[in-house]
Amino acid sequence: MSVVDELGEVRLFSGLNQRQLRQLARLAKERQFRPGVTVVEEGTMSGVGFFIVAEGEASVSVDGEEVARIGPGDHFGELALISEAARTATVTAVTRLRCHVIAFWDFRRFARENPDVSWKLLQHLADLLAGERERRARAALALG
Repeated sequence: MSVVDELGEVRLFSGLNQRQLRQLARLAKERQFRPGVTVVEEGTMSGVGFFIVAEGEASVSVDGEEVARIGPGDHFGELALISEAARTATVTAVTRLRCHVIAFWDFRRFARENPDVSWKLLQHLADLLAGERERRARAALALG
């Protein structure tokens, strides 16, 4: 599969035409991680990248608790695209992990030129916020 094909499988990029996918693929750099390697660490300014998983599986944890497993077509680091704040989760390779990484300044320029991507990113961030609120509510109920 080509980088363009792999990016085309990502829900965030559905609806992009081939020209847009090729443009995005030119911005991506491939990175590989061995099992057990921490890709990004919660609470740190660990890099400036947005990651798209091409191969493998990773664990996402918040406050030391696994909250998700991600694989091909999933992505992380999208909050860094909006704000330059510290990472909100730790992502650790479970298997050999191959990712396409796009620097936030490159992605920002791409999103400004392709408003449909900006809108999908906004929808995705709203879903993340709703999920976080639900997780906190469940945690509060468990403590009460």
